[in-house]
Amino acid sequence: MVQSVLGSLILGYRPLWNRARKLAAIQLYVHSEASALVDTAHLLRTLQELWSASSPPILLSPQSHQLLSNMLEHAPRGAPWIEVRGDWLSDSTIYKHVKAAHQRGLKLVWRGELGRLPEPDIAQCFDNSLLTLRPEDAVAALKAAPATRPGGAPPQPVRATSPVLAGQMYEGIASRALMEHCLDQHNALALAGWPAEDVLYSLRHHPQQPSHAVIFKLMKAIDAEQSLETFEDIMGQDPILAYRFMVYTNSAALGLRTGIDSLRRGLVMMGYGSIKRWLSDQLPHASTDPNMQPVREAMVMRAELTAHLLDAGVENDLRREIYLCGLVSQLDDLLGEPLGTILRRLPLSERIYDATVLRTGPYTGGLQMACALETDDASAIRQLCETYELDLEEVNRALLRVLADLEVERK
Repeated sequence: MVQSVLGSLILGYRPLWNRARKLAAIQLYVHSEASALVDTAHLLRTLQELWSASSPPILLSPQSHQLLSNMLEHAPRGAPWIEVRGDWLSDSTIYKHVKAAHQRGLKLVWRGELGRLPEPDIAQCFDNSLLTLRPEDAVAALKAAPATRPGGAPPQPVRATSPVLAGQMYEGIASRALMEHCLDQHNALALAGWPAEDVLYSLRHHPQQPSHAVIFKLMKAIDAEQSLETFEDIMGQDPILAYRFMVYTNSAALGLRTGIDSLRRGLVMMGYGSIKRWLSDQLPHASTDPNMQPVREAMVMRAELTAHLLDAGVENDLRREIYLCGLVSQLDDLLGEPLGTILRRLPLSERIYDATVLRTGPYTGGLQMACALETDDASAIRQLCETYELDLEEVNRALLRVLADLEVERK
């Protein structure tokens, strides 16, 4: 049997978010495992087979000169975007391959510092760029941003010119103000990663609320008498809503004799009329802040990935429990208190508490791997495979399935 290319690679990912704060694409980090010779044509065919019309576009980020050369040489026209690091262009082989790939119609993305853009003769080979702002660029951009005045007065006129280039992609944007400057004032194509920490910090004086859009979607699904699975899926798209719902179903006010340890059990026990009334109570205070959307969606991706990595086979209850484990694993970031304290309010399975708080038990390997796959750290992923006896090919297949199932809105 021919070994799949997925056994000779280590993959990781990073979402790219657009101006509407929606998923625009996925950056897929590609490392070759040890000295393995990678069949990049096979990798591209595998991606093509898994991806559908609604799946997110891919930006391939090869992490070695050899991998990049292979991709540039063998990728057919219509392949995903391929990233080329600016400082790798000093390698004459890569330079030559970039020129030839551009001639064949490949879509290439230049990655590097805004202050070190390529010379015009090579710049024309690239369709877009993934740029990093140097500290001085970031300062200049923030100085150029229009300062809002109190009381809704019009913003002050811009006094300086921003170095941010319109229509490009940016990475390493750690502040909410800079993110808004890039996306809203300079029409950046996308941000790779999201300044989640600063967005949450800027909201620290307001208790985190569930998403208005998710609550509304769930109320419409109840009105349309959709399936229990649909209700559970929608509620599972918002960690705060799921947590609040479980706190409520386990409250003394409801007086249920047994602890509710899953969303499904809570939905069954409450009845649709009661659920709708409870959702109506949540709606007036719900969050409409678009900057929170990528934060929530990234948490849902982690939950999906945890569930796929620990494939529970036909055991649906177990699969839902593993998903919940991934979903609640970052509640401390949202609620601003220790995760152990938060989870002790709910009669959840000890397996969830063990994995998220103690980092022990049967779910910990899957959860830690889901976290590691959010990075380009190949050594951490390799180490987790060894520690928890996870098969690299299966890990990669789970990751690609989850990414392929994500949906983006095509213009």
